Amino acid sequence: MTQPELEALAADAYVYGYPLVAGLTMVERFTKGGMGTLPAATFNRFSHATRLAAPGDDFVSVNNDTVYSIAQLDLSEGPQVLHVPDTAGAYYVLQFVGAWTDNFAYLGSRATGTGAQTWLVVPPGWHGTPPDPEKVIEAPTTVATVVGRFACAGPDDLPRVKVLQNALTLTPLEPGGLAAGLPEPDQDVPERLAFFERMRIWMRAFPPSGPDVEYERRLAPLGLLDEGVSPYRAAASDWTHTLLKGLAAGRERVEAATRPPEDHPLGEWRSALHLFDYNIDHLGPGTIDDPEWRIPDRRAGYLSRAAAARAGLWGNHAYEASYAMTYDDSDGRPLSGANRYTLRFDQPPPAEAFWSVTMYSLPDYYLVDNPIERYSIGDRTPGLVHGADGSLTLTLQHEEPEDPTELANWLPTPAGEFRPIIRFYRPKQSVLDGTYQVPLIHRR
Repeated sequence: MTQPELEALAADAYVYGYPLVAGLTMVERFTKGGMGTLPAATFNRFSHATRLAAPGDDFVSVNNDTVYSIAQLDLSEGPQVLHVPDTAGAYYVLQFVGAWTDNFAYLGSRATGTGAQTWLVVPPGWHGTPPDPEKVIEAPTTVATVVGRFACAGPDDLPRVKVLQNALTLTPLEPGGLAAGLPEPDQDVPERLAFFERMRIWMRAFPPSGPDVEYERRLAPLGLLDEGVSPYRAAASDWTHTLLKGLAAGRERVEAATRPPEDHPLGEWRSALHLFDYNIDHLGPGTIDDPEWRIPDRRAGYLSRAAAARAGLWGNHAYEASYAMTYDDSDGRPLSGANRYTLRFDQPPPAEAFWSVTMYSLPDYYLVDNPIERYSIGDRTPGLVHGADGSLTLTLQHEEPEDPTELANWLPTPAGEFRPIIRFYRPKQSVLDGTYQVPLIHRR
């Protein structure tokens, strides 16, 4: 292949492999060091957060509405029995995510109700006899993630959530197995080529869907299908240069996919209704197997998958929790903590469970410290002041407002550029069909 052809192929490889590398890097982080208030936990054990997410929890677009319980599954040792407690009607969701970041099952308020449940989570191709054939979840890869979210109204509600977390358990169907874990990339590969090395190792360990295998064969000239000794340990300088140029081009393609298109209406919130619809092969319990929720073009799905992993890793399908975001005010100017803004809702946002607006910094999409420790605001926020007509006007600015009403409705912003996300938990139909439009943010 010519150098330009190799560069283009490397860019394609980055887009294709970024979700696998980003997702499993986070899996590795959870099992070895944890994240913020989520302690490290070995495979097949839940790590329970003891509070809502806050600055220091360096996870892209983390929510501040629910308390997390996260488990990294390794099904190489066999199926795991998952017990879920009765939440007495309170909102929760357990989201199942494969190694390629496919959302392949949901349990919870929307999908299966809030009563106590016991499920068997099995590896791909398992042919055993389950205790209850109606309660089986088949994972598409031997390593997967369970992202549990329990609605929490604030610090006073944490004891209730803790009881539920402690009753959420994983046990092996047949004790005594040995989990394989994540294969280790070659430590002698230079850091600048570490992405390709991780992709090479993990792509082999966690094969993709059958229809994707043919696409992967294209990547052979990049060394991504090589077995044994890593081709990146002592790569020739010209080949390394070509790979790095392709990697940079692929990274820019992913970053561009997370930004609004140039023809996006000024200040309009960009909905992520179908960002997570790239999984078309492994739709288990709780998912909606319908053309409306599938991206039929696999190549388009690869870019959507990469953008989702970059800006909202382990996010839900929109029918579980819908997200919309904006980077600009009503005049199309980038949102910045140097200015003051208002966001007015004439009517409550349409959500069956609850809604919130959460503030994130750019370019990392992290929560940011503020003096009142408020990182999101919504219908469960105490003390909100509504207008006489029932409307709600939020104040978005960096400095603390002097007006008492503005202070009550204040969502602090970072000093620099920011991006808010509005979330609808169990969104109503007007959100899902796109007829509901989030109000624009106005600069004062």
